[in-house]
Amino acid sequence: MFRLHPLFVLPFLAFLLSTTAHRIEIDPGGKECYFENLQPQDRMTVTYEVGGSSGGHLDIDFYVVEPRGEVVYTNFKEPQGTFSLTAEVAGRYTYCFSNEMSTYARKVLSFNVHGVLYVGDDEHIAPVESEIRDLSSGLQLVKDEQAYLVVRERVHRNTAESTNSRVKWWAIVQTVILFSVCAWNVHYLKSWFEVKRVL
Repeated sequence: MFRLHPLFVLPFLAFLLSTTAHRIEIDPGGKECYFENLQPQDRMTVTYEVGGSSGGHLDIDFYVVEPRGEVVYTNFKEPQGTFSLTAEVAGRYTYCFSNEMSTYARKVLSFNVHGVLYVGDDEHIAPVESEIRDLSSGLQLVKDEQAYLVVRERVHRNTAESTNSRVKWWAIVQTVILFSVCAWNVHYLKSWFEVKRVL
């Protein structure tokens, strides 16, 4: 009977646990910040997309702050984005999504955070463990792409439903105008053929 050694499964499980997907709502004028504690050479990737809005544009401000307090990345008023970071110093890396530029539109945001823990060259990695890491990385790419496609489908569906609603109401208005003009024409033409008697 084949049994996996726990040391082979542990890195795969640790990687899966380090991968998270979130869906949040950010109020107008608000922001949401999260952090990850990284060691030198650890990698972190944040992928995000605005999937809905209560009005206004589908955009959000995104920035990353390193442990020393310096902003290392900014991306303003974009509907989606991806940012990867390799930690240079140990500490808390904070990433924020800001809707402070909006005064009335609440934004619905989907984002994924995944990371890879650094393993030095002096540490021995079994071939099976290396394959598990490669498979895990490929699986994460597939999950990110699937999450992206779900958000895009939601955005396109909302656009299609909005357009459909506008077309429906425009057709109703046109029909009412058409019947009104027809009724007025019938009434006007009837008035030409009425016999007017003078007493």
